[in-house]
Amino acid sequence: MAQLYFRYGAMNSGKSIEILKVAHNYEEQHKPVILLTSALDNRAGVGVIASRIGLERPAQPVAGDTDIFALVQQLNAAAYCVLIDEAQFLQKHHVFECARVVDELHIPVIAFGLKNDFKNELFEGSRYLLLYADKIEEMKTICWFCAKKATMNLRVHDGKPVYAGEQVQIGGNESYFPVCRHHYYFPPAKLA
Repeated sequence: MAQLYFRYGAMNSGKSIEILKVAHNYEEQHKPVILLTSALDNRAGVGVIASRIGLERPAQPVAGDTDIFALVQQLNAAAYCVLIDEAQFLQKHHVFECARVVDELHIPVIAFGLKNDFKNELFEGSRYLLLYADKIEEMKTICWFCAKKATMNLRVHDGKPVYAGEQVQIGGNESYFPVCRHHYYFPPAKLA
């Protein structure tokens, strides 16, 4: 039975490498998948899923006006799975379209993304995935500064924590650290 999954984690929790692994496992068994990613994430180029360990794959970019249900029908309505990276950037209508893929096309959709932003507010895509997903799974990683579980994303600029600004600022380890609650509120004096 197809289901909508939301797998979330802080920065550096292995979401992108996991999506590439899942895709490989399906394809090794000759089961085609559809890879999607946010058009906002251009760190490795638009339409590329890239992990921090160097693996990457092309994917269909999802923009604000993309209809995911129609896109899946166009690409391969017989796919075994739809895998979405950077799902926090989805909009409400995208999540509803993912639910339609599951309910009407009977294709599982596994969305990977951040739950909360650097201000500890939910992203729109994450909010609706938390509401509509059949299964929700946390992908764990450790705090950049201690051995506790990281649950928050600390934005930094010029070595200082940032707690205000636009919700979306694309970046990696130069801009964000996965941190525990303590180090979110009390980061070390020198951020490295």
